Formats: sequence, C-alpha cells, structure tokens
Amino acid sequence: MAGIIGKKIGMTSIFDAEGNNIPCTVVEAGPCVVTQVKTVENDGYKAVQLAFGEKKEKHTTQPMLGHFTKAGTTPKRDLVEFAEFEKEYALGDLVGCDIFQEGDFCEVVGTSKGKGFQGVVRRHNFSGVGGATHGQHNRLRAPGSRGASSWPSRVFKGIRTAGHMGNERVMLQNLQIVKVLPEQNLLLIKGAIPGHKGSIVTVIK
Repeated sequence: MAGIIGKKIGMTSIFDAEGNNIPCTVVEAGPCVVTQVKTVENDGYKAVQLAFGEKKEKHTTQPMLGHFTKAGTTPKRDLVEFAEFEKEYALGDLVGCDIFQEGDFCEVVGTSKGKGFQGVVRRHNFSGVGGATHGQHNRLRAPGSRGASSWPSRVFKGIRTAGHMGNERVMLQNLQIVKVLPEQNLLLIKGAIPGHKGSIVTVIK
C-alpha cells in the first residue's frame, strides 16, 4: 500500500467541529525522496522506494552513495518500499504528506520503547503467586513453577518468563488522521503510536 516515512514529534490534542477534545500524535511525515522505482519487467513486482532523514556522507557506504547519486539526492538514513501509489513517480521526486487527507485511516509501524529486563508481573501481567501471608517472604512476584523436574528436565519453549521487554516492531491498525498540515509536513494521528519522541515510523495508507 502507499505510505510515507516520518518522525514522531510528540503528542497533543485538538478540538473537532463538535467540540470534542481528541488526543493525537504529531508525525513529521516527509518530504521523502524517490530513490528507486521497481517494475515488473526488471524486478518482478511494482514498488516505489522512499528515503527519509539526512545522513553524513562519511557514514554511508560506497554502493549506497552511488544509489543516492543516481537518484540525484544526498545520502539518507531510512529506506522503505511502498506499493500501489495513485500517481507515477520518477527518480528524485518528492513525496509529501499531502497523499493523505483528513479522515483517512492508516496503519503505523514503529519500534516500541525499550523497557529492559522485566519480570513476569510487568511483562506478562501475572498477578503474583499465593498471598502475602503464610511465610511467603519474597516470592510474591515470582512466576511459580515452570515445569516438572523429572521429565522433561527442561523448560518448554513458549513458557512466559522474565526477559527483555519492548524495543520490538509494532504495527497499529485503523488509526484515523484527524489533520494534515502540508506546509509543515505534519500529520496529526488520533491516539498514540509506538516509539519514543524522535523515532522513525512508517505511515501506511
């Protein structure tokens, strides 16, 4: 589907025509540069590759420098392919947030905030084992038994345990775009989206 690469700015709230206060996330969407146009004849499928975010030339590999030079643009940090754009694009064209309209629904893909190593109560919403009495001491937030010791003498895969939480690819669907500001390259999306302030997100139409 068509879409754009953007950067999460933060959250705010606006009032609609009926006077309802709508919490929304501000995304700096584009402008993105078309760095490659894939066709069925050459690549087997049809897609448009967009690039967003400046990157220093000394931190860019030589093959990617040639890739960006061919498109007539400076080195970029993020590349994403999109399909099914309504209009045809050529190398070096700019794609802005004006491909969206107020009231459109979209999907947002981002990387969730990292929480580090967390226990089962926070990571999997465990309620805690047993009560606070009868000599529990420090076992209130423990996960409890994870399997028998005699057989299979190991922990089965998929058992919910403590571990690394967050910092994962997350997609939220059916989010509504409540305002489009093409002059500032801003999209106001109803509700929250994954990631911290300044993180890169993909908005898919």
